[in-house]
Amino acid sequence: MKLVDFSVSNYRSITSAHKIKFSNVTVLIGKNNEGKSNLLRALELAMVLLKTHAEMTGRRYRTLLETESDYNWKRDFPIQLQGRKNPPRTVFKLEFLLNDNEIQDFKSVIGSNLNGALPLEITIEKDASAKIRVIKQGKGAKTLSDKSSAIAKFIAQRIHFNYIPAVRTDSEAVGLIANMLSHELRSLEQDQAYLNALETISKLQQPILDKLAQRVQGPLQEFLPSIKSVKIEVNESNRRYSLRRDINLVIDDGTPTNIENKGDGVKSLAALGLLKSKDVKDGASVLAIEEPESHLHPAAIHQVNDIIRSISETSQVIITTHNPLFVDRVNVKSNIVVTDGGAVPAKNIGVIRDLLGIKASDNLTHANFALVVEGEEDALALKSLLPVLSEKVGKALKNNSLIIESIGGAGNLSYKLSLLKNSLCATYVLLDADEAGRTSYAKAESDGLISSVSCTFVICAGMQDSEFEDCIDVEIYKAAMLSELDVDLNDSKFRGNAKWSIRLKAAFLNQGKLFDNKVCSRAKYLVAKEITRNPKNALNVHKRNSLDALVASLDRLIKM
Repeated sequence: MKLVDFSVSNYRSITSAHKIKFSNVTVLIGKNNEGKSNLLRALELAMVLLKTHAEMTGRRYRTLLETESDYNWKRDFPIQLQGRKNPPRTVFKLEFLLNDNEIQDFKSVIGSNLNGALPLEITIEKDASAKIRVIKQGKGAKTLSDKSSAIAKFIAQRIHFNYIPAVRTDSEAVGLIANMLSHELRSLEQDQAYLNALETISKLQQPILDKLAQRVQGPLQEFLPSIKSVKIEVNESNRRYSLRRDINLVIDDGTPTNIENKGDGVKSLAALGLLKSKDVKDGASVLAIEEPESHLHPAAIHQVNDIIRSISETSQVIITTHNPLFVDRVNVKSNIVVTDGGAVPAKNIGVIRDLLGIKASDNLTHANFALVVEGEEDALALKSLLPVLSEKVGKALKNNSLIIESIGGAGNLSYKLSLLKNSLCATYVLLDADEAGRTSYAKAESDGLISSVSCTFVICAGMQDSEFEDCIDVEIYKAAMLSELDVDLNDSKFRGNAKWSIRLKAAFLNQGKLFDNKVCSRAKYLVAKEITRNPKNALNVHKRNSLDALVASLDRLIKM
């Protein structure tokens, strides 16, 4: 069973979102406060209503919603419509598609034939009462409508829904495990040995409960003499529920620690990763995630994207995001644009790019060529430097047929190359000739993503390790380094054959300055900024060979 589409009317900021089509992975995109999260919450509420209905016995469904946490009219009904004399209702519509086996089950349980499509409508009134009905048209529609309650229960019992909000805490991760554990342990409740054990627990608990009741009874009778007795009980269903759900989640990453004491990133990955290994269940399996990128380091976002794609093989995944990494560029209409109280499929990648604020140099432009470099500072410097070295390369940069992509560190090389390859973008790579650069190259080469034909290393004569800044004439940035960072690069410690960042650190420390990754990044940016001011004289005449070779390779690439 699959959830084919979902419609929402008059829920929070969503006034009219009709027939949002759901695929294996559906991406909701839009600016802040346009209603992406509200769509997910509407879907969650619809699922809660169906699931709760399936568990109801002997009660009218129109009185289902009893707490404001589910639905509060003043909070959840569009404010601009609340002043009307006869305001409309909140309405959710869900259409499910049943497979052949489920169609047979439907006929057996409900006693009616079905062609596979089953649309349901949920309406919520101002008093928070709710009603479910089948809205199927044509022959047999009235018969199905009369069986709406039973049909809703049939669907609800076959729904496996998980919702992960943007603010993820340890309770979210533990809650997901508790739900999974509850489902698995429920099967034990048909086992006689387990039932006998529960009865034994009950008998052992009862004397303690009776003793506590006696202690409570005395003081109460002093104030209320009419009280004859007090009894404390543990409801049988509550005892079972507690045994199924009360857990601690301890993660050992060198030190065994309860998840509540881990960082937000670990909690977020735990909440998402748990679902990857979840057993496949019959029925509709739906996972809704708000901003899967929340709390995560950029490298971890790539892992989450892989997890989502893995889960989508057995479940439908619906996400909200501001991150272009999660955009489906193959099935563009699987990206839903949420704006102005509605939701429609994206018409093209350009619409998505505009919504996400993607610059012309970003992946989604589908440039013909991409030069991949390690850091933002390298990209900044090369955008000014390359046009000076090659008119052809400069023209390609200007018309965006060549883009420069930074990867935030050599370790991200394989992922970036894979992403650009999927975008049908020819790539060329510039790497520092140090341990990080060589290691990342080896990995990308083993993955079939790079070769010596598509990569230039920054190699400087007489140096075992070297990096981009080693190719730059120190006279270009020496004055700026002194005025902005108070470090004199005439220092003897800055000389030698070690790579630039090692020599720079030695000069900083020799002059009583602290040096860490943050300081190093600031110094690199300072160099890049000075290159943009004087690109014609930026290169060290004795160490520029690698960059000249890079330009020659880019010239050949652009001709292809």
